[in-house]
Amino acid sequence: MTEGRTPQPPERHRGPVTLRRDSIPPSTADQRLLDSHLRSEWKTKDAWRALRILSEFVEGFDTLADLPPSVSVFGSARSKADSPEWKLGEELGGALARAGYAVITGGGPGVMEAANKGAAEAGGLSVGLGIELPFEQGLNEWVDLGIDFRYFFARKTMFVKYAQAFVVLPGGFGTLDELFEAVTLVQTKKVTRFPVVLMGTSYWRGLVDWLRDTMQDAGKIGPEDLDLLYLTDDVDEAVRHIVKAGEDVEAASARRTAREASG
Repeated sequence: MTEGRTPQPPERHRGPVTLRRDSIPPSTADQRLLDSHLRSEWKTKDAWRALRILSEFVEGFDTLADLPPSVSVFGSARSKADSPEWKLGEELGGALARAGYAVITGGGPGVMEAANKGAAEAGGLSVGLGIELPFEQGLNEWVDLGIDFRYFFARKTMFVKYAQAFVVLPGGFGTLDELFEAVTLVQTKKVTRFPVVLMGTSYWRGLVDWLRDTMQDAGKIGPEDLDLLYLTDDVDEAVRHIVKAGEDVEAASARRTAREASG
């Protein structure tokens, strides 16, 4: 600790509210909503929670509606600043910013902070979508535009709605959650031509091999489904893949508009 500096108390952000010390509750809003042990609250509190949930969507939509083309970057909050994925995230954030994209992360430490830092230092817009958790609290210092959410599902909608692509660096359960939600949305055509890039091929190779050798061989997915994942360790290649996908979408839209005008 730096000499003379007062240590900061524990802090939790709950929407627009900041809680410290004894004001921090023992559970989160998501837990109280989803925990089946709290059945006694269903009739008395869930209707009011619906209004709070609505307010999170309204706040997110209103705040993010004017974003430029954006890319959501995911990865571990536990990655250290000297780790390969941290350095990769910083390089990626800078490259995306130079290509004209805003960078959206979960706003936390680790890979998220690295991507936000790279984007900010390259002159791009650095966005952080935080979440109320009993740990890993607070938006990192490189976030230019930040929102704190109570509910995971509201936050996850914003990651998809305002991004033209996902880039997924090494991470844990939260990273896998975002990865497979994105792939499912593309597979079921809830979103179209949405690149999902996996960076850190040595980290992801075992998962991709399992998807092919176990899941695909068992007939649970088709060969075309694996094509939804693009693996690379090259930042420039990842950005080119994202840019090309955007150009393909614009070209398809122009052709569709031309057909409708002529027909």
